[in-house]
Amino acid sequence: QVQFVESGGGLVQPGGSLRLSCAASGSMFSRNTMGWYRQAPGKQRELVASITIGGITNYKDSVKGRFTISRDNAKNTVYLQMNSLKPEDTAVYYCNTRPYYATYWGQGTQVTVSS
Repeated sequence: QVQFVESGGGLVQPGGSLRLSCAASGSMFSRNTMGWYRQAPGKQRELVASITIGGITNYKDSVKGRFTISRDNAKNTVYLQMNSLKPEDTAVYYCNTRPYYATYWGQGTQVTVSS
């Protein structure tokens, strides 16, 4: 059974940084492109960044240059380094495969950017 457990969120001031982690169970991690998604209040869930098995990355335009996605296949873990955070980055952040599977969604981790 596949399970994703996200961690690392919190409250941070504008301009601050956070590093999110997502630990994956099951054997699918090393065979799939992984993505970080986020959902802000009243908005649809959106893809923020993705990384292929070989390490090719892709980012939503609004986070380019500020966020960095990485993965450690040996640890079945994907990371999201977030710098220069803005209030509009406030959301619950989730990881999943890309494309995602609805049954894989975890609890997510809350990121709040506020002064």
